[in-house]
Amino acid sequence: ARPGGCMARAEPPAASFERRVLRSAAEHHYLRVRLELPDGVARPTVAQFKQLVVSALRELHGEVGAALPVDVLTYEEKTLSAILRVISSGLVKLWSALTLLGFYQNRRCAFRVLQTSPFLLALAGNSRELVLD
Repeated sequence: ARPGGCMARAEPPAASFERRVLRSAAEHHYLRVRLELPDGVARPTVAQFKQLVVSALRELHGEVGAALPVDVLTYEEKTLSAILRVISSGLVKLWSALTLLGFYQNRRCAFRVLQTSPFLLALAGNSRELVLD
């Protein structure tokens, strides 16, 4: 007992917090991209599209960039749209290479990255294109 008749209260132990930051837990990232070409230019096949992606990586990042594993999961020749899969550590390399690519068969072109996500399912639908009745 304390002087004055008060009982000493035990202080609760201080809460301890452990902060964990996961930089990118996902092994892969997925990108929905569209190639913009001028009229009259032959549309690339899926093999030519993949080669264009690899050449963009080689042009900006050299042979190391060209060795980056990139998969074309879907490709629509009609719309020149594709879903690409890349290891998460290579996302910035791929994105920058696609953005800076300016020519296909000596004609101006541009890649547009429409969506990116560590989850393939997130690219299945775009809420901005959703049509409600």
